[in-house]
Amino acid sequence: MVEDADRSLVAVFAALPDPRQASKVLYPLPEIMLLLLCATLAGADDFVEIELWGRRHLAFLRRLLPYQHGIPSHDTLGEVVAALDAGLFRDCFATWVAGLREAAPADPEEREVIALDGKTARRTHARRKGREPLHLLSAWACRQRLVLGQQAVDDKSNEITAIPVLLERLELAGALVTIDAIGTQIAVAETIRARGGDYLLALKANRPLLLAEVETLFAAPPPEMAIETHQTVDGDHGRIETRRHAVCHQLDWLFSDRRYPDEPRFPGLASIGMVESQTEHPDGRTDRERRYYLCSAKLDAQTFARAVRAHWGIENRLHWVLDVVFRDDLARLRSGHGPANMAVVKHMALNLLQQAKPTTSLKNRRKLAGWSTDYLNALIRGAA
Repeated sequence: MVEDADRSLVAVFAALPDPRQASKVLYPLPEIMLLLLCATLAGADDFVEIELWGRRHLAFLRRLLPYQHGIPSHDTLGEVVAALDAGLFRDCFATWVAGLREAAPADPEEREVIALDGKTARRTHARRKGREPLHLLSAWACRQRLVLGQQAVDDKSNEITAIPVLLERLELAGALVTIDAIGTQIAVAETIRARGGDYLLALKANRPLLLAEVETLFAAPPPEMAIETHQTVDGDHGRIETRRHAVCHQLDWLFSDRRYPDEPRFPGLASIGMVESQTEHPDGRTDRERRYYLCSAKLDAQTFARAVRAHWGIENRLHWVLDVVFRDDLARLRSGHGPANMAVVKHMALNLLQQAKPTTSLKNRRKLAGWSTDYLNALIRGAA
């Protein structure tokens, strides 16, 4: 290995078992994986583009690893990525990203919010083979803007089964985990608490009895009930959105005289919250909506507001970026573990771009990586 190689990344790739017969390997797996990552950072979106980029930048790649036999064909790249064990690659990613995470802040109000949400890669289906598009559940550290992990959702299942599996692999101590209503399950809450975190779960119609009681409380709280509120006003694209956030920590009424005694309780439930939003549109229309939440931490109204807002960052700072900057919805990988493994490569690339100094947009950082091998080298070494 050349001295100036990024040893942490090379170590990640070197730890991956090679699925090929050793006697037939011309292109070592670490070289293939480093090529995939560098080319993806530099703007390549499929194996043909990755091969072309590699052939044009072979001298740069040889500064990092030998590449004795040059660059593999796009067919070879596709076959290797499809055969690579997705679970092992995912675990190697988790080990690598753990080294990027900052220590948990001492101030509980500054705790990390980890948002879980799923995204479907539309063109990864193979209808003739009965294969549905890849649906990937991701964990997003909202403050640090890092992908912490991912879990593919089985074709014949849904996110309910994938959420606990992903949570078991995450470091949650001191974190606040936010999930939409599909994750509002007793088992999910227990897993988060057991791993040292707190949960903030959306409460919707999948918990109708509990939802009805919480709705009733916030609609007409009794005088003796302490409700803390916080209001925010935002303007964008001609719209004015006013959000009123309310939290209640007095929950004895919820447990002392319940109309559904057989309903299991959420472990450690410490507060319930509501977000009431009113959006005024330029054409005079006004939309109103109320959303409700369960939380195992006694958040004040302002911290609750920040946490709820942070959760939606996974949509525009992860999913939107994957679609617009990495053109994820145009990817046509459909064989073997290819879709899941390339999703991990894109997550690695996104994390490296996020770690770069924010002097320009992510889209332009990716262009800079394609234009300048010095910038690309700084990215993979974490020094950009």
